[in-house]
Amino acid sequence: MDSWVWQGNALASYYEAGEYFSVHLHRDAAGEPVHWYVNFEQPFQRTPIGIDTFDLFVDLVVTPDLSSYSWKDEDEYAHARRLGLVNQELHQHIGLARERALELLRRRIGPFTGNWPNWTMSPSWELPKLPLGTDSAVGTKAA
Repeated sequence: MDSWVWQGNALASYYEAGEYFSVHLHRDAAGEPVHWYVNFEQPFQRTPIGIDTFDLFVDLVVTPDLSSYSWKDEDEYAHARRLGLVNQELHQHIGLARERALELLRRRIGPFTGNWPNWTMSPSWELPKLPLGTDSAVGTKAA
């Protein structure tokens, strides 16, 4: 079995340009929803190999039926604030993003509606492969 092949569960991710969060629906191997996960992060930037972002420490975990949620890693966020990793301006962006994500959840709109979480790739599509040399670069340190 190829150690670089995603196995065991499925993940549908929703990114919107300019947002300080992304939304992810985790499903188990049988395809049943496990939970929704709202990851607070810097707005994504496109790169030649996909997208790049920066995690902002705090997350929101939502039940599969969207009926309840809990905040995750509030302690890490507070520590990042103390260390200055999250300055006042960024803290304000995150606060607005938290409010927006909760409003979308409450109203069941945006990423919390529609059929996008049920999307699956065509079985005829070939699985993507990591670039040559990736396996030898993993775990190595720069000189």
